[in-house]
Amino acid sequence: MIMKDKNLTELTICLKGGGDLATGVALRLYHSGLKRIVILEADQPLAVRRTVCLSEAVNAGSHTVEDITSVRIDDVNDAEAVLAEAKIPVLRDPEWKSLKSLKPDVVIDAILAKRNLGTTMDEAPLVIGLGPGFTAGVDVHCVIETNRGHYLARVLWDGSAQANTGAPGAVKGYTVERVVWAEASGTFHTDKAIGDHVEAGESIGTLDNNIVTTEIKGVLRGLLPGGTRINKGTKIADIDPRDDAAYCGFVSEKSLAIGGGVLEAVLGSYTAQQQEKRRCL
Repeated sequence: MIMKDKNLTELTICLKGGGDLATGVALRLYHSGLKRIVILEADQPLAVRRTVCLSEAVNAGSHTVEDITSVRIDDVNDAEAVLAEAKIPVLRDPEWKSLKSLKPDVVIDAILAKRNLGTTMDEAPLVIGLGPGFTAGVDVHCVIETNRGHYLARVLWDGSAQANTGAPGAVKGYTVERVVWAEASGTFHTDKAIGDHVEAGESIGTLDNNIVTTEIKGVLRGLLPGGTRINKGTKIADIDPRDDAAYCGFVSEKSLAIGGGVLEAVLGSYTAQQQEKRRCL
């Protein structure tokens, strides 16, 4: 599938989305020597775990997660200069128009929309979908399971990932209680910051004139920035009941595991392509 005439480290990889799971994928690939990564993002990313999202470069200009820095670019032609600095360019391109110019070897749909927003197998020699909404062999070449449990991060070359459960993964027994969702559309305002401790029932801001409160105590592991205009049902905050602010600066074990699945798919496809190339010589 992957370009047979390139070395592994020369592969260009495009990530659709730069949220927390996409960032875990980027870290796994980058630390494995696959550093030609370009992120295509929405005009206004709504990731709550902003400290560990490379997409935050859209708002801040640049952003560092652990030991990797992303840089916002406004033109696809600026990507090579950022890559030359061993950084990850982030381009606002919600319609993925830049794929034609980038000619990626691998495309990874990491938007986690729970449905396919338009990704097709002809976008690259290897197209990978994360989570539900994709079917291997139909709209992507393979799917990575994102549901916590026994099958997490498995590479599926046939079929689809498990259906969306609608509930976040359990942390210390809490699931839906640890996530704050917008009960209406409006503009979110807050004076809180990621890493702050909160008590159960504490206000973390307002949505227009309505106070937004927590259900459990813990640390704010994720929080939308103040002034964000959101729709009903948007995730506003993520409370970690383990109450350790240090976790806010590291990608999750789930995102790293999914990154391992993506790495397996890329390496497996590349190896198979090289073996086919040798057979043809």
